[in-house]
Amino acid sequence: MSNSVTGDFGLSQIGQIAVPVSDLERALAFYRDILGMRFLFQAPPGLAFFDCDGVRLMLDAPAAAQAAKGSVIYYKVSELEKAFETLSRRGVVFEAKPHMIARLRDHELWMAFFRDTEGNLLALMSEVAV
Repeated sequence: MSNSVTGDFGLSQIGQIAVPVSDLERALAFYRDILGMRFLFQAPPGLAFFDCDGVRLMLDAPAAAQAAKGSVIYYKVSELEKAFETLSRRGVVFEAKPHMIARLRDHELWMAFFRDTEGNLLALMSEVAV
């Protein structure tokens, strides 16, 4: 799989899926203890992360209003700015320019959000080594 941003660029690899939840502790226990998913970490404000064989699942309490209405798919790209520019040229309207979401121990997490034709939130994500 190539993440190069050229004329044949296309999204393919999912890096993260966000699941809106109304009760983070209840959802955390369900995913971790009932489903047996591998818990990674919790982060403020109201987020919990699991590893699903390389795809990250994020429980998202701040998005509680969207609970049971949909999830956010995060597409991994190696060059966020180039992917942003390519998709913008193709008519994608982004909610904001790419921006850093979190600075972690060994990388920064950058994202840019947009919506599909049905109004569903989607995102590009890039993990940049520091």
